[in-house]
Amino acid sequence: MDGNADAFALLLTRYKNHVARIVNWRVPYDAVEETAHNVFIRAYQSLPTYKEKGSFEHWISSIAVRTCYDFWRERYRIRELPMSSLSEKHREWLENVSSNTSDQSFRKRGEQEEARNVLAWVLEKLSAEDRMVVELVYLEGLSVKEAAELLGWSAANVKVRLFRTRKKLRRLLAGVIEERRSV
Repeated sequence: MDGNADAFALLLTRYKNHVARIVNWRVPYDAVEETAHNVFIRAYQSLPTYKEKGSFEHWISSIAVRTCYDFWRERYRIRELPMSSLSEKHREWLENVSSNTSDQSFRKRGEQEEARNVLAWVLEKLSAEDRMVVELVYLEGLSVKEAAELLGWSAANVKVRLFRTRKKLRRLLAGVIEERRSV
């Protein structure tokens, strides 16, 4: 490319939907546009390092995932949300799940939607690294090897991070359930 802005504009047009899908899945709605923009800025700046060994789509996907990872790493640094920030609705859901009462009536009120909200809340409590690895492996169904490749980590690092993150998630959920029981 050698700095050819027209050629890069063609790439931007060709891959904007692909990048948008990746970013849309990983960051909040209000941050999608800015994050996708940052992906293309990083791609443009990194073009000289692009080795034409793999596909361009895979290369830009890697940049998109890492940009989302950086988004969450930054957000993790500035977050200050107490566990009591769960809404009454979410607390009720956790209590019902932990006590296994009124499953059918609760399911009618939107169990799946509430589970998504609790999952989003718990994921926000994780560091950027933990969040990205959980999303890639458990929510998107990528293999450990595929996640490691996208994140630029070793497969062993991904496995260790998954193990530690599962423990963190258990502690977070147990803390919320305990907090609710003591109220």
